[in-house]
Amino acid sequence: MSMVVKDESPQLERIRKILEGQHGTLLTSDLANFNIPRTYLSVLERNGEIERVSRGLYRVANSIEDELFSFQARYKSSIYSHETSLYLHDLTDRAPLSYSISVPVGYHSISLKESRHKIFYVNRNLFDLGVISMKSPHENGIRTTNLERTICDVLRSRNQIDVQLINESLKRYVGKKERNIDLLYNYAKQFRIQKIVREYIEVLL
Repeated sequence: MSMVVKDESPQLERIRKILEGQHGTLLTSDLANFNIPRTYLSVLERNGEIERVSRGLYRVANSIEDELFSFQARYKSSIYSHETSLYLHDLTDRAPLSYSISVPVGYHSISLKESRHKIFYVNRNLFDLGVISMKSPHENGIRTTNLERTICDVLRSRNQIDVQLINESLKRYVGKKERNIDLLYNYAKQFRIQKIVREYIEVLL
């Protein structure tokens, strides 16, 4: 028995360090990256140290779930966009009650379709345009659209978004030092909404 404990301890400590470095969350794919057998997850789960959130995703027991990170770990092809991205970029103070996400055209997920979340389908040729990595409020990496792509998405889908939210976010965008109007127009051209974007933005400049 002592040999088993001796052999397990270094691997368990490695997992604990990964959890600590990732703010209490762990993907089974993380273990593969470190060549740690998945059986050690079962040991920590039996010990009550971690709990399963969803398939392939664990967190420290009794910790606050990073829902943004968990959701994207479950739906790996999704990116946060539209209203959710507006909130992440501080272009609105309205915390989203459900997520707005974009997925490539042709992406199928029954559980996602049946969820309460707002789904936008984007042509695969343009899907990765302006997609960036940023930190969630829990400091875990998530994928979302950058400022300029977010503005284009909002204006492309303006009939599905509250007009007051659009106006507020555009004013905040124009007021940001890090805005890039040339990049915005470049994205707008690729999405074929250059005229619409110019009409909204030039009034505010």
